[in-house]
Amino acid sequence: MTHNIRQWIKTGEPWIWLNAGAVTVSVLMVIGLTLLIAVRGMEHFWPAPVEAFRYSVPGEKPVLFMGQRVDEEQVTAFRAGLAKRVDPNQLVSRHLYKTGNRDFLGIDFRWVNALDMENLEYPDEAMVVERREWGDFIGVLKAVKRGDTVIESGTNVWPLFQRVIDESTAIFDEIRHIEKDRIGGINYRIERLRLQERSLELDGVTGGPEFDALEAERQSLQREYDSYTRRLGELYEDLNTYSFVATLADGKEAEIPLSKVVRAYRPNAMSLVGKVQFYLAKIWEFVSEDPREANTEGGIFPAIFGTVLMVIIMSIIVTPFGVVAAVYLREYASQGPLTRLIRISVNNLAGVPSIVYGVFGLGFFVYFLGGSIDKLFFPESLPAPTFGTPGLMWASLTLAILTVPVVIVATEEGLSRVPRSIREGSLALGATKAETLWRTVLPMTSSAMITGLILAVARAAGEVAPLMLVGVVKLAPSLPLDGNFPFLHLERKFMHLGFHIYDVGFQSPNVEAARPLVYATSFLLVVIIITLNLTAIRIRNTLREKYRAAEQS
Repeated sequence: MTHNIRQWIKTGEPWIWLNAGAVTVSVLMVIGLTLLIAVRGMEHFWPAPVEAFRYSVPGEKPVLFMGQRVDEEQVTAFRAGLAKRVDPNQLVSRHLYKTGNRDFLGIDFRWVNALDMENLEYPDEAMVVERREWGDFIGVLKAVKRGDTVIESGTNVWPLFQRVIDESTAIFDEIRHIEKDRIGGINYRIERLRLQERSLELDGVTGGPEFDALEAERQSLQREYDSYTRRLGELYEDLNTYSFVATLADGKEAEIPLSKVVRAYRPNAMSLVGKVQFYLAKIWEFVSEDPREANTEGGIFPAIFGTVLMVIIMSIIVTPFGVVAAVYLREYASQGPLTRLIRISVNNLAGVPSIVYGVFGLGFFVYFLGGSIDKLFFPESLPAPTFGTPGLMWASLTLAILTVPVVIVATEEGLSRVPRSIREGSLALGATKAETLWRTVLPMTSSAMITGLILAVARAAGEVAPLMLVGVVKLAPSLPLDGNFPFLHLERKFMHLGFHIYDVGFQSPNVEAARPLVYATSFLLVVIIITLNLTAIRIRNTLREKYRAAEQS
């Protein structure tokens, strides 16, 4: 028996099974983690029912509650504060409710013990109003007002309420378009005129036709600005016309302007189709809108856009440098001690903590290189920095340096797998070494190069520590890409999915409201990284099959 086991171990088969088992466990862990994040994140967008109940604690005045149950747990009676009423070690249930109405109740999440809940109901008239400020409002709609006049109340108020919300949303969208795009563009051009005027002054020009042309353009922009300002005044007057009256769980009435309302819905009265439509609309809002309420509400489109744009710029920078370095080390450099030292250094760079790259990027790129660029090309902007401050360009360069070892190592591995006979055959047919490399060797290495690039992209997409020093911010006032010349603004700060997760998860003033968004954003980031890796595997396998015949010949 022992002899058979030894023979079996010598065959190497146990190590194959061990390797397969390790891979299986790793895959299952990845799938389990992804499913956990997906379930905890995506369930947040489903319209949870509104529960109304009486919360009666012995010795205290009963309280009427209305809210959405978002979590529940089993705890000991001692921890739940029920030790005087039941066995301290007995497990009891308690529920976390989102009660909303932070501007009226002070907090919008609270734990309640199931033991003290009475008369649980699901009233159809209970509504949830998503607001741009103060979080959700939960109550029962009573009336819609125009100014001080009630225009509708009773059973017919809900359809009118929805129509007025749609009108207010359209007005709000127009206001945002004018403020961000129109007036923002005018302010940008006025600032450019100021910088041109300052540049002329630095060149010793203090008057003349150049100044007259700039002043004429400034006056034209000012007239355009004034017209948009008047239009904004009219829109704000229309936006602030309507309000609604609703009652809270305890019967108190509240009047809220419709200018603060994003949407309103009655989850208890919604059909399954209506809930699915609402769910899809919320997911679309999450990936296409700007954040609000300290990043705990709204969407994460600026973070998605910033992450993708930074990765694209990083890829454009890292690919040629990584491939050229690998080609030199493998094809041209003498394979001596110096080359081996360089190769070891490249491999060691992959293990340097990412925050070190961030410190390097801040010191070299931002302060030294960016400050020098400002002095040479943007003296009219000084002392305000242009490139001498963290921004998109320096973040992309920092991550390019961080990921270039991955591209170098992957490309070198691909070059080493190209048979020597391929090179000799090309040279024998009269091709130069450069032609052999460009037309024969590099195409056969393309699968390894692309694999290295996308692995680098996957790592860069998840990095956070260096970006905190070289350009990422909690909330960017504008995107790095817009309609103002030169359209791509590499000096601007930007938002990033990884930093957004950190900020919402650890810096949010409303932890309970932020928690589901942390899961949802994490799931989106994991999906992006998994997609990039699967794409790398697909491209690598396709190119490997294409050049397999050449490698075997």
